[in-house]
Amino acid sequence: MADVKKGRGYVYSIQYHIVWCVKYRHKVLIGDIDVRLKEILHQIATDNGFAISEIETDCDHIHLLIDCTPQHSTPTMIKALKGVAARLLFKEFPSLKKKLWDGHLWNPSYFVGTVSEHTEAQIRQYIRNQQRK
Repeated sequence: MADVKKGRGYVYSIQYHIVWCVKYRHKVLIGDIDVRLKEILHQIATDNGFAISEIETDCDHIHLLIDCTPQHSTPTMIKALKGVAARLLFKEFPSLKKKLWDGHLWNPSYFVGTVSEHTEAQIRQYIRNQQRK
């Protein structure tokens, strides 16, 4: 269960389940790219003051469970995660850009759902089971 945290004058527990896909559902989130993507996303979250408590990919999409404060805007978090990750992955893996026809890594849309303490365990298990064996 997510911890209840305190800020100056408020108490909160905010978690979001976020999912987005690779453009055209290309299956490129594999091997070193998958590993590096997860490292990059954790670093972006840390740099921006929120935390990724669960993360998993399935070749063409990614699931995240994010803990954040009331000051974090969902679109701003997603823009940072998708934008910086794409830029760094294209820089570190030039072949990735060729696979995507010199285009964009991510589909512009995304899913976001709020998480309550009653559904957190279910969402954690769902994210952990995303990667096909």
